[in-house]
Amino acid sequence: MRIHFSKYHGSGNDFIILNNMLGDYDLLSISQIQFLCNRHIGIGADGLIKISKKKGFDFEIEYFNSDGSQSFCGNGARCSVAYAESIGIINNKAFFYAIDGPHKAFVKSDSVCLEMSSVEKYETNGDDFIINTGSPHYIHILDDIRNCDVVKYGRSVRFQECFDPEGINVNVMSIVSKNEINIATYERGVENETLSCGTGAVACALIFMIVKNKSETEIKINTKGGLIKVSAKKNNDSFHDIWLTGPVKFVFEALIDV
Repeated sequence: MRIHFSKYHGSGNDFIILNNMLGDYDLLSISQIQFLCNRHIGIGADGLIKISKKKGFDFEIEYFNSDGSQSFCGNGARCSVAYAESIGIINNKAFFYAIDGPHKAFVKSDSVCLEMSSVEKYETNGDDFIINTGSPHYIHILDDIRNCDVVKYGRSVRFQECFDPEGINVNVMSIVSKNEINIATYERGVENETLSCGTGAVACALIFMIVKNKSETEIKINTKGGLIKVSAKKNNDSFHDIWLTGPVKFVFEALIDV
C-alpha cells in the first residue's frame, strides 16, 4: 500500500495525518500503524490520525497512539483541524466527531482553539488527582518538575494494577503563579514522555482550578514543547466551556510504501 501522508506537530506532540475521506486507508492495520509511527524504521510520530467522513459532521478523527491503541488526543485534534483546513474540508471553523463525541474548533492564525468535552467529576488518591479529559490522567503536584524523572515516575504509576487493563497517562505539575503552571506528561500508548499532551494540559489546568479554588480562568501551561493555554468554567466538581488553544505546525508531506 502506498500512503500519502502529512506530518504535523502541536507544541512538539507530533502526528502522521492521512486523508481518509474516500476510505483509502480503511484497511490500514495496527501493525502498519506501529511501523509508520516507529522513529527508527518508519516515519516516526507520537500517533497517527485518519481524517474520515462522518454524516452530520465536517469529518471524523480516528486517532491511534504509536502502539496502535485508540483514545482522544487534544493536540492531535488541533493538528487535524489545521490539516482539514489545508485540504479544503473546512474554512476556519470545524465541527467534527472523535472517540469521545462531538467537538467544535476554529483556526486562529497559526493556532487552533479546540472545545473539549465537559468533565463531570474527578477523584483523589492521597494528595494526587485522577481525571478524565477524553483520556484518563493522573496528576502529581511537585514544587519543581525539573527534579522529577518523568519516565521513571510515569511508568511506576501507569502500570499499577489498579489502572489495568487500559493504564493511565501520568502528569507532574508545578504551580508558577496565579494563572501559570509547568507540566510534563508520560503518555500511555506512546510509553514515553512526550513534549506536550493536550488532554494532559487540560487535566492539569482543571486540577489547578480545584487546588486554587477558581471558578473561571485562563491558564498558561508551559510544556517542554511550548506554551499551551486552557480556559474553563467550574461548577461544584464539574467543568464546562473548556477550550484548549495552542500552535500547530505543518512539518512536511511525502509518500511511503507499507
